[in-house]
Amino acid sequence: MQFPQLRMRRLRRNETLRRMVRETTLTPSDFMVPLFVREGTGVRNPIGSMPGQFQFSIDEAVKEARDAWGLGVPAVILFGIPDQKDAVGSGAYANDGIVQRAVAALKDAVPDLCVATDVCLCEYTDHGHCGVIEDGDVANDATLELLAREAVSHARAGADLVAPSDMMDGRVAALRDALDGEGFGHIPIMAYAAKFASSFYGPFRDAAESPPKFGDRRSYQMDPANAEEALREVELDIQEGADLVMVKPALPYLDIIRRVKERFGYPTAAYNVSGEYAMVKAMDRLGWGDGRGLMLESLTSIKRAGADLILTYFGVEAARILQG
Repeated sequence: MQFPQLRMRRLRRNETLRRMVRETTLTPSDFMVPLFVREGTGVRNPIGSMPGQFQFSIDEAVKEARDAWGLGVPAVILFGIPDQKDAVGSGAYANDGIVQRAVAALKDAVPDLCVATDVCLCEYTDHGHCGVIEDGDVANDATLELLAREAVSHARAGADLVAPSDMMDGRVAALRDALDGEGFGHIPIMAYAAKFASSFYGPFRDAAESPPKFGDRRSYQMDPANAEEALREVELDIQEGADLVMVKPALPYLDIIRRVKERFGYPTAAYNVSGEYAMVKAMDRLGWGDGRGLMLESLTSIKRAGADLILTYFGVEAARILQG
């Protein structure tokens, strides 16, 4: 059938018809909300480069998580901001660390909420890199032991899921071995499997207070030009025991999300990162675009590309809109 008998616009005439044939549906269940936690009580420090986002004390993080859960968002992921940092990021794996205490508080307040934790050292090291420094570079194998300790400490605190974001070789296997050895064989790992060395991370580094003090992270995060390498990274993480795999960032890497989902059929997450969030907020504030529309279109595109789970700072805001 051809025009004029075939008219594609017939099913676009009104919102009801459009909704009936919509191929991709966004829901609050698609979201995991990142939370930045720090010491103190009653703390909600605004993050200048991420309008509407905050560093929370644990009590305020609990309030935010309750709101998210009440809107149908099933999960949060925690990033810790310690008062003290050192060369080996010891606060990351301290049993009384900021994330460990936040996990316990969240699970006590909202027991059914999935509380995930970012497993990395960059927020806890005085040099801002994701591992131990030896001879001026991040030492891969020495870092694995510390990441494993961090993951176990999070599981011991009650975390439902751990997510290594460091991009060290072999870290998924190291975490799986350590978790299994400590009786946490039931805890899933969400691997930041294809994490690119992106310019879109700038606002996050303000929020987490974790910019590297020297050099950059290109020796361990991926070259943005490489797609085949991303698939190899994902495959290796699956072989090492990852239960979910993640692509980060999301919007500049929609092609990678699609290829990962089609190639492996694995539960696939995508991180709608701080720079993606900040762009939408900036356009909205400058009057250069409709913030609500930009937000929902961006999130829908990530899901349409193949993501089963979207880590996004828009989670609470978008959920409130989607709930009507």
